[in-house]
Amino acid sequence: MEYVKLGKTGLDVSRLCLGCMGFGDSSKWIHDWVLNESDSRIVIKKALDLGINFFDTANVYSLGTSEEYVGRALKDLARRDEVVLATKVHGKMHGGPNGSGLSRKAIMNEIDHSLKRLETDYVDLYIIHRWDEHTPIEETMEALHDVVKSGKARYIGASAMYAWQFQRALHVAERNGWTRFVSMQNHLNLIYREEEREMLPLCVEEGIGVTPYSPLASGRLTRDVNASTKRSQTDQVQKSKYDGTADTDQVIVERVTELARKYQVPRSHIAIAWLLQKKAVTAPIIGATKEQHLVDAVDALEVELFPEDVAYLEECYMPHQIVGHK
Repeated sequence: MEYVKLGKTGLDVSRLCLGCMGFGDSSKWIHDWVLNESDSRIVIKKALDLGINFFDTANVYSLGTSEEYVGRALKDLARRDEVVLATKVHGKMHGGPNGSGLSRKAIMNEIDHSLKRLETDYVDLYIIHRWDEHTPIEETMEALHDVVKSGKARYIGASAMYAWQFQRALHVAERNGWTRFVSMQNHLNLIYREEEREMLPLCVEEGIGVTPYSPLASGRLTRDVNASTKRSQTDQVQKSKYDGTADTDQVIVERVTELARKYQVPRSHIAIAWLLQKKAVTAPIIGATKEQHLVDAVDALEVELFPEDVAYLEECYMPHQIVGHK
């Protein structure tokens, strides 16, 4: 396993991060394909065995049960000081007032709830899951600063927003002497590259670590066009992200397949290698629900694409509507 610094910090993270959205109680989540606790633990253990030290979950994943499963597994299987644990805040956790968002009240409540579920005194990275247009960014940034100063989080990060919003948050923190974001978790893969326009250059300029989610486009980059899985049949989120552009994206998927055959590797290797060659990218988030998914992802670290390969993969891309910022 390779380890790199997260942005400008001194924090060492594995070149791949295990995304934990696929773990949890399916009765409490919009996805019925998530793994139960025992199956989740098998994948988490495999990640640790492969040298992955970076784990990403969120309070809203299966209404907290993802955090519970991850917390118990890591407590049993790993030393806390060797693990980089990230969770997120913003999503709706209950139906009453202040049950979601990035107000001071929501942040202070949810960090404590997350720590209890994760069975830890702190998280290494506390991420705002989305931008909250109903809360002043000054309120959010000061609350996050206080979370860090209280010792409940080591660093803070952001996810899925417009570059102008991220720049505004960075400016507010700098102006007030508050803790700045060190990472950006955004939507980026071969068939969704809108982040290349503004967000990636901003992150490079500001020294922000980029941890893209959906590196395989929910499996679209690794499956035959007519192939079907339980997730592809039932996951309405990935349908909303990719169905509308499926026809124009198909030529890129075919080129991934072509290069995979050329280099005699799985298609996932090509998709991940494309991400890893980007200057801005620190650690793609691998949403593995099988041990083999992790093995394939780690093996992809050995694949190096030539400039002509990158150009071949990229030249047919057509602009997409922005997806994932709300």
